[in-house]
Amino acid sequence: MSSTSGSAWSSSRTATLAGLIAVSIAGAAPAAGAVFHSRSEALELAFPDADRIERKSFVLTEAQKGAVEEQSRAPLDSQLVTIYTAYGPDGPIGYALIDIHRVRAMNEALLVVLQNDGRVRSLRLLAFYEPPEYMPLPGWLEQFEERSSEDPLRVRGDIHAIAGATLSTRAVTRAVRRSLALFQVLIAPEAHATPPPRGKDE
Repeated sequence: MSSTSGSAWSSSRTATLAGLIAVSIAGAAPAAGAVFHSRSEALELAFPDADRIERKSFVLTEAQKGAVEEQSRAPLDSQLVTIYTAYGPDGPIGYALIDIHRVRAMNEALLVVLQNDGRVRSLRLLAFYEPPEYMPLPGWLEQFEERSSEDPLRVRGDIHAIAGATLSTRAVTRAVRRSLALFQVLIAPEAHATPPPRGKDE
């Protein structure tokens, strides 16, 4: 499996957390924080059968940024976005985005893995710097699987809350809605584009 080069962090805040992740992997993590997977490890776990994984950076127009925020009902901190595409023998087999966001006073990093149709395949927590009692557990994250941009994705609506960790549940839910909206704005139009007609001599 290989990965092409590109920018992975989209703002000064995400760059700061990237540095914390690097320090933690080296064995010097802050006492209140935890790093569970590096970016490359998480992508390999998400796409074990991929021939390769490519990353591509997009600079959103104001119209695209507005569309993402309207669809996701959540703010987008940066107009620079990186999407990872996993390829099999016959083309793309899925997509992934890393959403780094503040929970209460500290950040968490979440890998959102999407199917080709834009539905959520899985969520994986990469890093969490809040106290552990506020951390969303894998069983809770599983409720997002198979969800799409057509689902409401509202805490205490179709998404169960975590007792005593409302801010964590809202942060994750917003991250998923953002990722689904970014897929609809950036990936879906390309996937459904009609290829140009072939010339007579081709």
